[in-house]
Amino acid sequence: MFNKNNTFLAAVGFFALLLVPLITSNPYYIHLIETIMIYSILLFGLDIVVGYTGQVSLGHSGLFGIGAYTVGVLFLKFHAPLWLILPLSIVVTAFFGAVLALPALRVTGPYLAMVTLAFGTIIQILINEMTFMTEGPMGIKVSKPMIAGFKLDVQTYYWLVCALLALSMVVVNRILKSQLGRAFEALRGSPIASDCMGVSVYKYKVFAFVISAGFAGLAGSLYAYSEQYISPNTYNFELTVLFLLATIMGGRKTRSGALLGAAIIVLLPKLLDDLETFRIVSSCFAGLILIGALIGIQRKMTTIKSTIVPVLGTISLAAFSFWLTNITDWRLSIFGLMILFVVYYLQDGIIGFLRSLFKQSTQVHAQELSSSIVAMSSLDHSSLSAQSKDILVAKEILMQFGGLKAINQVSLSVERGSIHGLIGPNGSGKSTMMNVLTGIYRPTAGFIDFLGQTVIGRTSSEIALSGIARTFQNVQLFGEMTALQNVMVGLHHTYKSNLLDIALNTKRAQNEESIATQKAFGLLQFVGLGENAYEEARNLPYGRQRLLEIARALALDPQLLLLDEPAAGLTAPDIKELMAIIRKIKDHGITVILIEHHMEVVMSVCDTVSVLDFGQKIAEGKPLEVQANAEVIKAYLGGAVT
Repeated sequence: MFNKNNTFLAAVGFFALLLVPLITSNPYYIHLIETIMIYSILLFGLDIVVGYTGQVSLGHSGLFGIGAYTVGVLFLKFHAPLWLILPLSIVVTAFFGAVLALPALRVTGPYLAMVTLAFGTIIQILINEMTFMTEGPMGIKVSKPMIAGFKLDVQTYYWLVCALLALSMVVVNRILKSQLGRAFEALRGSPIASDCMGVSVYKYKVFAFVISAGFAGLAGSLYAYSEQYISPNTYNFELTVLFLLATIMGGRKTRSGALLGAAIIVLLPKLLDDLETFRIVSSCFAGLILIGALIGIQRKMTTIKSTIVPVLGTISLAAFSFWLTNITDWRLSIFGLMILFVVYYLQDGIIGFLRSLFKQSTQVHAQELSSSIVAMSSLDHSSLSAQSKDILVAKEILMQFGGLKAINQVSLSVERGSIHGLIGPNGSGKSTMMNVLTGIYRPTAGFIDFLGQTVIGRTSSEIALSGIARTFQNVQLFGEMTALQNVMVGLHHTYKSNLLDIALNTKRAQNEESIATQKAFGLLQFVGLGENAYEEARNLPYGRQRLLEIARALALDPQLLLLDEPAAGLTAPDIKELMAIIRKIKDHGITVILIEHHMEVVMSVCDTVSVLDFGQKIAEGKPLEVQANAEVIKAYLGGAVT
């Protein structure tokens, strides 16, 4: 019902946009709304980078300019038609996006912001200096395009922008609801877990940036035709900041937020030019915040203490507007204060704030789909029984950090189809060994053989796709995604559909999504989380999060599963359930390496146990043998055994 309501509202909004040229013939208002729609297309793409992957890009004004100047150059030099110019603008800008992303995305945080900012500055300089192509400071005049011999006027071009806005919204929605969107969002939630789910962090960051650049190119090309004149000064740092603010203020991870953000950065400066308009806007804004706060308090979603500052602040702003006699001297200060207010108090943006107040439940009982689910079809490894005895062999592994030997000449042989325990006191090197086996750390010396191939030198995503899955000592879930979506990230490797399949919503893309959804539900039921499928992972109890990590790891269809303290945070009944799950995993032919401090779990489920202490292996054997070993007792009790 929620999705149907969204679709209905989108259709109504789009129909209202189409009516604008029929309601008013004033070209100023038509151009104003047209600019909002063009900016929205760019913000759809920018939100993929900022809202989903969590990267900060200050180079989108440069990409916007590349799209615009692709139109200018093709129009000026080659008199190319619209049907050729628009696709080329997307392709050319996406190419420059890749050129920027490939080196830039090897850094993160403020370094990435600086690199993208430098890119935008360089593009502006190049546009200004390459007079043989761009006409330099003189700029390029562009006339409205022609379609089938008919030259578009103000109204018909407006409708073309409307159509491309709708198309962009459909395409970006399909991308973000697909395996690509889940991969992008996973990068923000936990880059380490993404890599260990076979989703290469670097690869998909670049992919997200290239797609985002394509939308910027389309927006830039439409802007060139809209303005009918382009110059280097248009695509400056100020425009980049406005784009970023629009994403933050409107609300990330939502198309309506992009539309609202675009409207704010286009309309707000103009609204602040007129005192009467400012009074109306500030009064409406104060009323909206007051109503929202009252609803939030009534629904116990917020408190009086947390809402009193934004409520009093907006009311004060409205009162201040009626005290003013001239807004000119206060315009920039008011604009800045409003931006700071939204960024500080509405961290999910205006749309995020409204969504939290009027959120509808999307819970669906997993049992409704149980008839169509083959619960554990993805865990059939019976065909592996004829292969070699040991699935993994690690020889003389040395992991050194400076002068500290976290692992010192440790060797392990893990028998296929067994549960191999790895125990030891805190700081003994257990989790370090896990990180070495999954490619997070590259060992200083030694070798690791998995199914006849070396693990050393391969990336975490490559190792995951080869058949090694893991959970983490500190839970690494994608918190803003549901339990179902978390597991579907683990199923990313099962998809064969490409970007074109997703954009066109082909039969292959639909079938793959349906099959993956069924498998994900089955895996959740396997670990007892079927009823929590639509809960956000961050809202699950800690013990349930542990089980969700196991379900997500199983989605990789692994041959070797590494469990890093899965019983941590579980109650006694949950621990019994966990032991039953581990045994079922073994029964499906999956080999398990288990790190655990709960000795009842280790003694009950493990076939072989290796013990580490200060980075060295001090014992190995059957559980009862190890339990009676004097060195093991000394390591755990901290003294000699009498």
